[in-house]
Amino acid sequence: MTRQNVFTGVPWEEIVGYCRAVRIGNTVHVAGTTAVDSAGTVVAPGDAYAQTAYILGIIVKALATVNARPSDVVRTRMFVTDISHWEAIGRAHGEVFRGIHPAATMVQVAALIHPEMLVEIEVDAFVE
Repeated sequence: MTRQNVFTGVPWEEIVGYCRAVRIGNTVHVAGTTAVDSAGTVVAPGDAYAQTAYILGIIVKALATVNARPSDVVRTRMFVTDISHWEAIGRAHGEVFRGIHPAATMVQVAALIHPEMLVEIEVDAFVE
């Protein structure tokens, strides 16, 4: 099987030694994704909905790069710094995955890599 790696050019990919997504065969794994633009700036500080929507946009683009779609996603994991934002995060998640219904997890964590980051999301997909 061929391995496809998707890089987005953020500085952490080289420093940490990872990529945004990996596809091997029919399986796609998208790494934990935060609301950071190509310059490394956190997008929409303080706005959990906007950060989630931005993150999901990055994820959808990464999936498309390896010929996968949101409808191929079977699992999402959402790491949030304040669980009281669950409704805003869930609303943005639902805008992408309503009708698809992947298995989903949302947990509160103590912190993410930057204090302005409120959400980090990873997904797994299976492409038929």
